[in-house]
Amino acid sequence: MTIENKTARFAGFIYLMVILTGFFSLMYVPSQLTVWKDPELTFQNISSSVQLFRLGIAGSMLCYIAFTLLPLVLYKLLKNVNGTYAKLMVILALISVPVSFINLQSKFSVLTIIEGADYLKAFNIEQLQSQVMFLLNSYNKGILIVQIFWGLWLFPFGYLVYRSGFLPKTLGIFLMLGCLGYLLNVFGRTVIPHFSDYSVSDYITLPASIGEIGTCLWLLIFGVKNKAREIVDAD
Repeated sequence: MTIENKTARFAGFIYLMVILTGFFSLMYVPSQLTVWKDPELTFQNISSSVQLFRLGIAGSMLCYIAFTLLPLVLYKLLKNVNGTYAKLMVILALISVPVSFINLQSKFSVLTIIEGADYLKAFNIEQLQSQVMFLLNSYNKGILIVQIFWGLWLFPFGYLVYRSGFLPKTLGIFLMLGCLGYLLNVFGRTVIPHFSDYSVSDYITLPASIGEIGTCLWLLIFGVKNKAREIVDAD
């Protein structure tokens, strides 16, 4: 196995870690615990499944650590395609990491409320339930901010994939469309009230999912297939 193939497989493995931990923390855990229209039930769910909530936080941290490494490995693989776009890809991806970690503070605050610190005894149960919902909503708004950079980094990444000559151009197109989808999702949810009620909101980030999962699996399974590189504007 060539060094390039080893780098590609390593990038695919890290990408898989990002996808799996991201799915667990952002989708599975909230689907099991959070009921947005019922603060009391949400409070009960988290209280009775604190370990799952903790695992969700840990999953997020592992996801962000892996996402810190991912663009650096991809840079090594793609820098000869276009050095400027490769650097831009890394910068836009890494900007999201500290914002993501800071946003986790809201979930740690939920944990503090659920575990019942002594100084919280001044609040009644309804107030604590409201605080939990407020913090969970604040966390989701923070994720919305992070999604700006989760989208932006996909454009230079998709361009590099498209021009690489050793990765499928189709995946590059989906990644670049994914950038647009993320940005439309962020601004749609910011500008349009009840944007989530529109059916388009369920599909607007689908190109990003197809592009990222497809690229992850391609790198992990096929590597670069020893195809000739199409080096364009090498830095």
